[in-house]
Amino acid sequence: MPSYEIPKMQWAQILEKEGGSLVYKQIPVPQIKPNEVLVKILYSGVCHTDLHALNGDWPLDRKIPLVGGHEGAGIVVAKGALAEEIEIGDYAGVKWLNGSCLACQFCMTGDEPLCPHATLSGYTVDGSFQQYCAANAAHVARIPKDVPLDAIAPVLCAGITVYKALKESGIRPGETVAIVGAGGGLGSLACQYAKAMGVRIIGIDGGDEKAALAKSLGAESFVDFTKSSNIVKDIQACTEDGLGPHAVVLVAVGEKPFQQAAEYVRPRGTVVAVGLPAGAQLKAPVFETVVRMISIKGSYVGGRKDTAEALDFFRRGLIKAPFKIAPLEDLPKIFEMMAQGKIAGRYVLKMPE
Repeated sequence: MPSYEIPKMQWAQILEKEGGSLVYKQIPVPQIKPNEVLVKILYSGVCHTDLHALNGDWPLDRKIPLVGGHEGAGIVVAKGALAEEIEIGDYAGVKWLNGSCLACQFCMTGDEPLCPHATLSGYTVDGSFQQYCAANAAHVARIPKDVPLDAIAPVLCAGITVYKALKESGIRPGETVAIVGAGGGLGSLACQYAKAMGVRIIGIDGGDEKAALAKSLGAESFVDFTKSSNIVKDIQACTEDGLGPHAVVLVAVGEKPFQQAAEYVRPRGTVVAVGLPAGAQLKAPVFETVVRMISIKGSYVGGRKDTAEALDFFRRGLIKAPFKIAPLEDLPKIFEMMAQGKIAGRYVLKMPE
C-alpha cells in the first residue's frame, strides 16, 4: 500500500461570507472521520450548480465559509478506520452526494440522493475546489486506473446527472429525445449518453457554436431558439411523424424552456426537469396534459449504482466530455463566463502542484 505525505495547509477557493466573492487562499487540510477518505484532488469540473451555491440562489441552507465544487477526481491518500472497499492509492471521485445514512428507505432502495441526512459536496460540506477533500468512503466514485482523471471529472456530476435523467424519462432505443441546453456542459454529455443508448436526439440551444457541438456529439437535428419564430412547431417538425419527441430532458439554465416543453412533447411523452434556474416555476396547461397523457417529473443526481453505470459508459469510450483546462485560481473568471452563457462544454480546474 503506497503512503503519501499530507501537508497541513492547502490552496483553495473559498466563499468566506454571505454575499462575498471567492478568495483564493491557503486553508487547513481537512481531518477525516472514521467512515471517510481523504482525496487528493488533481482535477475538478466546474458546474452551474457551483455558481448557484456561490450566489445562494436556492432555498437550501449552505455551509459558510464554503469551499465549492463537486466534480473532483483524484487519489485516495488517507482513509478512516471504518472506510471499506477502497484503498490508499485508488482513484476516486468526489460527487455532489458526499454522503448519506445508508439505512433509510431511500438509501436501501437505491435512492440515496433523497436521504434526509444526505450531505452535499460544495454546499453543505466543503467540496473539490481545494487540493484535499474529505468524503464518505461509501459514496466516492470508484474510478478505474486506466481512466484519465481530467477527462472524467465532468462526468462525476454532469454525466451521472444526465444519465439518470435519461433513465427516468423511460426513453427506449429508436425513440427521440429533445435535449434542451444541448450545447452546454450537461447537454453535451446528455447527447452522448442518449446516442450510446440508441436514442435519436433533437438538440435545442442558442448559437452556431453550440449547434456545431451538439451535432458533433450525436444530435440528428438542432433547433436554435434565438432564430426560431415558433419553437414548438420547429421541434415537432424534427420528428418524422411531426408529433414531437417521446421525451424532453431540460438541462437549460433559464425558466422559459420549462414552460414550453409540455407543448411540443408527443402524447404520452415525458418531460424531465433537471436544470435548476433560480426561482423558476414549472407550468403546463391542465387540459392538454390530461388528454395527451403527458408526464412531468424531476430527476436529481444518481445514486451509487447510477454512478457505476455512468462511469462504465465513459470507461468503454462511449462518452467524451468536451472540456478546457484552467488553473484553480481562474475560477472567478470561469463563473463570470458561465453567468453570461459563454461556455460551450465544460471547464476543468487543475489543482496547483
